[in-house]
Amino acid sequence: MIIKTGLILAVVCGVAMQSLVASAQTDVPAPNAPPTALMSQHSIDLSLVEAVSLGLRRNYNIRSLKLQRVREKFDLFVADDMFNPKLKLIGTHKLSKGSVDSSRATGIGPSVSLLGEYGSNVELSWNQEFNATRNSGDLSSNGLALTLTQPLLRGAGKNVTTAPLRLAKLAEQVNQLNLKASVSQTIYEIIAAYRVLLKTQNQVTIATQALERAVALLKVNKQLITAGRVAEFDVVQIEADIASQELAVEDAKNQLEASRLLLLKLLALDLSTPVRASDSLRVTRLELDQATAFKVAQAKQPQYLSTIVQSEQASINLLLAKDKVRWDFSLVAGASQQRDQHSLNGSARAWDTYAGLKLEIPINDLSTRQGKVHAQTALEQQQLLLEEARVDLQRQTTDAVRSLNTQWRQLEISQRVMDLSRRKLAIENDKLNAGRSSNFQIISFESDLRAAEEANLSAKISYLDARSQLDVLLGVMLESWEISLESF
Repeated sequence: MIIKTGLILAVVCGVAMQSLVASAQTDVPAPNAPPTALMSQHSIDLSLVEAVSLGLRRNYNIRSLKLQRVREKFDLFVADDMFNPKLKLIGTHKLSKGSVDSSRATGIGPSVSLLGEYGSNVELSWNQEFNATRNSGDLSSNGLALTLTQPLLRGAGKNVTTAPLRLAKLAEQVNQLNLKASVSQTIYEIIAAYRVLLKTQNQVTIATQALERAVALLKVNKQLITAGRVAEFDVVQIEADIASQELAVEDAKNQLEASRLLLLKLLALDLSTPVRASDSLRVTRLELDQATAFKVAQAKQPQYLSTIVQSEQASINLLLAKDKVRWDFSLVAGASQQRDQHSLNGSARAWDTYAGLKLEIPINDLSTRQGKVHAQTALEQQQLLLEEARVDLQRQTTDAVRSLNTQWRQLEISQRVMDLSRRKLAIENDKLNAGRSSNFQIISFESDLRAAEEANLSAKISYLDARSQLDVLLGVMLESWEISLESF
């Protein structure tokens, strides 16, 4: 598998875990104070492109899929070999002893057979035997035989003869589609885990900034107490808020560690590797209508395409089941030549040819009809499944596009709420400095701002995640990341 962008990260595993929490640069408007760097300087910055590249090389599921493809490719190789000559070698050695004589017989008989695309089977064999006896003398014989069998009813025709090969090729198409679906899902899981790490890094930043603002408010109140403008007991509210913010920081750090471990597991890296998501949260709107999305999904969605291929397989299976109901009526022909050399009686040579017809009529055998009934109903069921899959795909794409547009509007609203919450808090701080507000009001607005920042962050992550889910649904995840499956 190849990422055409060519960005591959050499990640050093086994680095000792440092104090892990950091802020990622985002498009979320930042407060006046700069983000606090909580990640150790020994952390390894990891971009999303690098994470996907690592996952393609190291993820356990993807490596398992590569091994599975070895088996699947060999199955197709075996099916492709059905019309090639088959060589067989038979050797015998036998010792016998009776009341009249004892003997030792040795024989070798190579043969080659060839199956034609119309059902004909040609076999050419040669045998060499040597029989040594105690009393009757030695006998050496060799011969060449050619046989031809051409089905006229059961097994006749190119469609029937080549059906196993066509089934194998269709099975390979299903395998490739399943591979695409599995790799796409794994890539999505890595992307989602990366964004969760990015989200938790930002949550640590948001919580830390809120804590810093609370500490700054406490300093202002202590100055006001010293000036005699505020009662000393008024700072209790602020100290309680500081304790609450410290608790939020610790919770954010815990979530950050959990998200880091999840990403490392998906990338099959040492869990002590101190990685840090280095991408910024840049969100752009995807312009896509429902009709276009459904059209793309019909052409590229692996599960839907697999259902179409399985319908073709069911049709071929019905063809084979109908063929088995036919009588076995075949043309048979052959020629042979035998030469014997006896130590006492001299040598002799004989040849023989034949041609004829063979007819086999099954009577009262319901198993052949049973196979036809099963194949017919399986085909009808597959047609129903295909129709249902088309309707379900249309429903899923419609829901996905509508949900994506809804999440974009929610993102815009959360951005406005955050901007207004930040302005509201700034105004209230000015009023506090003028003695026209209270600590309770400031703390309340601080809580509103943090909730708005959290909501905006969640809206951005949700929108990006919905876009990735839509890529998986439409079957374009690999194309979006320029990933090729040629190496599988």
